[in-house]
Parts: sequence; C-alpha cells; structure tokens
Amino acid sequence: MGAMSVRTQSPEPPESSGSPSGAPHRAGFACFVGRPNAGKSTLTNALVGQKVAITANQPQTTRHTVRGIVHRADAQLILVDTPGLHKPRTLLGERLNDVVRTTWAEVDVIGFCLPANEKLGPGDRFIAKELASIKKTPKIAIVTKTDLVDHRALAEQLIAIDQLGKELGFEWAEIVPVSAVADQQVDLLANLLVPLLPEGPALYPEGDLTDEPEQVMVAELIREAALEGVRDELPHSIAVVVEEMLPREDRPADKPLLDIHAFVYIERPSQKGIIIGPKGKRLKEVGIKSRKQIEALLGTPVFLDLHVKVAKDWQRDPRQLRKLGF
Repeated sequence: MGAMSVRTQSPEPPESSGSPSGAPHRAGFACFVGRPNAGKSTLTNALVGQKVAITANQPQTTRHTVRGIVHRADAQLILVDTPGLHKPRTLLGERLNDVVRTTWAEVDVIGFCLPANEKLGPGDRFIAKELASIKKTPKIAIVTKTDLVDHRALAEQLIAIDQLGKELGFEWAEIVPVSAVADQQVDLLANLLVPLLPEGPALYPEGDLTDEPEQVMVAELIREAALEGVRDELPHSIAVVVEEMLPREDRPADKPLLDIHAFVYIERPSQKGIIIGPKGKRLKEVGIKSRKQIEALLGTPVFLDLHVKVAKDWQRDPRQLRKLGF
C-alpha cells in the first residue's frame, strides 16, 4: 500500500482571518457529494456558520442547488449543495442525477462525504465510480460524523477510503476526518479547500450567505418541518411551493408583517391525513416550527398560511414537475 495523506489539525491552526502578505485572493466553487444523509448539509451549515441548507433525518431532502458562502480575508468559498446522487427510480430521480453531474463538471473542487459510522457500501462505490470519470476536478474525501466512532473504527474507514480511490484509479487530493456537530476540523477543511480554488476577487458581496431566492429557502424550511417525524414513505412525496410573499399593508414601519401563502403538495389523498394529523394538529405544528425558522431567516414577523394539496403522482409527471420547480 502506498503513502496515504490524512489531514488532522496541527496544534497551531493555520490563520484563517487574515490573508498572508502577498498571497493572492482566491474565489471559487466547491460541492459536497455523497449518499443521501451523509452529512452534506450539516457540513455546509457548519462552514458557513448559519443555517442555509436544510437538514433532516430523512434522505433526499435537498433538492435545489443551495449555495452557502464562506467569506474569509484570503478567499471566498462558495458551496454548492447538490442533491444526493442515487440510482434513479423515477423521472424526478433522473432529473436530480442530471443536476448533480452538471454541477460536478462546473465546480473547482469536489468534497465526497462518507460517514465514519457506516461501512462503505454499493451507494458509495456508485458515486466514487462517477467521480472517477471526472478527471480534472480535485477530489477531497471528507469523513463525516467522526464524533460517533472510536479511533480504531475511524482508522479502518480512512484506509478503506484510500483503497477505494486506488481501486478506481484516482488519487484523493486530501482525506479529512471532520465532525460538523462537534465542530472538529471544520476550519481545517476550509483551509484545505481554499488552495484548490482559482485566484480571483470575491464573487459575492460580503453580507451574502446564500444566493438562493428567499422564496425557495422559505419553501425548504416548510418542507423540512413537514418531513420531521413523518413515516419513511413520505419524503419523496412532499413538495412545497410558496405562492406569494407580501408585506401586509397598513402596518406601521416599526411593526412590519410578512404574509406568506404556501402549498404543501403530496401525491395521494391517503397522505393528506398524515400531513394534517388528527384535528389539524400536525399541520399546525409544522406551521409554528417553520414560521419560527422563517422569521429567524428573514428577520421579520411572519403570518404563514399553509394548505395541503394533492398533486397526483407528481414525481412521474413532467408537467407537474415543471410546475413544482424541477
């Protein structure tokens, strides 16, 4: 077995706040890939320091390319969060996979997220094979959720990941163990991603954390709340469309209120009861939870009007997919 380079934080962490004198400023795009639920969105949020990509315990929750932006004195790292690549069963699945491949070809660096607490499986190999076909883009293996395993299990996983690259005929630019939840090595990961970006000025203004339209982010927060605690068969069947976001008229300037009207779409009438719950209790909880998140995101009080609609078999219907934003 050849040499394997695994990065762990040195006692003196590299300076991330100031640009070393004379070092050029870098700016570019990175995307995290991995099986559904490999910790991609949580990692994005940890790097950016604010909740931008949605995280839920069900796989397949990120559908839109949500960009989180890490602003540093020496660099601007723009994170593109693609949906999880998986073997498609439906038209929606195929479209998501097309989005993934297009994104991979356009970014400056790819981070492959592999959970420390799960052995490499067919899903990981499927993605790694796809990655091997993208020759020019540097690839970093990011071992996530390291807080869930002991040193020995982590070492075994690192060796397995190193071997996986060798089997498929490519070299990882870095292999980095991180825990976004325990905030371990997240800064180190940023420091390793930055040198792989092209030199150039910042591409987004300082204050921006994401360039997702607010309406899409609001829809994602509602969808996240609707997914929580719902049985496994529902994740793929929920889509949320924000019909309108309007400031309430006749409100004093110091007491604004934003009216948001949104529809939660499901595929079958039988799913309506699951989402709404007995006497509407579940939908009410979804409304309260997502409203708090939306208010935190937009920094303004919100009146949220939620309705559940059935869009029959929308995942297999190209016309409905277009209407729901896919």
